[in-house]
Amino acid sequence: MPDGLPNPVGPGQRSSSGAGESTSMDDLTLLSEIRSGRQDAMTAFFDRYSRMVYSVAMRVLNDSSEAEDVMQETFIRVWQNPGAFASERGSLGGWLMVVARNRAIDKLRRRRPTDPAALFSLPSSINLAKESERVFLLERVRKAMDDLPQEQRKAVEMAFFEGSTHSEIAEKTGEPLGTIKTRIRLALIAIRKELKV
Repeated sequence: MPDGLPNPVGPGQRSSSGAGESTSMDDLTLLSEIRSGRQDAMTAFFDRYSRMVYSVAMRVLNDSSEAEDVMQETFIRVWQNPGAFASERGSLGGWLMVVARNRAIDKLRRRRPTDPAALFSLPSSINLAKESERVFLLERVRKAMDDLPQEQRKAVEMAFFEGSTHSEIAEKTGEPLGTIKTRIRLALIAIRKELKV
């Protein structure tokens, strides 16, 4: 852990260092203060978003220790490079969710190297190499998923957030494998159509 990074005690728990007025700052002001090296701003930032980041990691990994590791890594990244977030590309919360999810998926793949997560690819003219642009795309995907039938949305969420294969989804839901494949295929067609609009 880099020198000067506040020592979070757990997701959503208030640290004892006392962020003071930093707790009332908006996100961009907090990031500006973090760029200046203010530990109280980083502490307030952690207090504000740790529960959300931990929840995203926990949903992917289903392991509290690994989820805490991902949470720590995510906030260390902010502390080391607060300029990585570009406000014009989306919300800070959305960006943090993407960072945490990507780190959790990487950890899941290392845990299960012979059973890669069944993540889907989406056609887009957006350059996904940039983290902030991925946030923008993710928000569009989330909007498209809100319109899906519940059973299709659930199947896609299990593949996307939990890293489950089609076979694992069928086993968990008790549905035939062919039904799961069809649901995911129909959902992806609908999402792709929405992204082309």
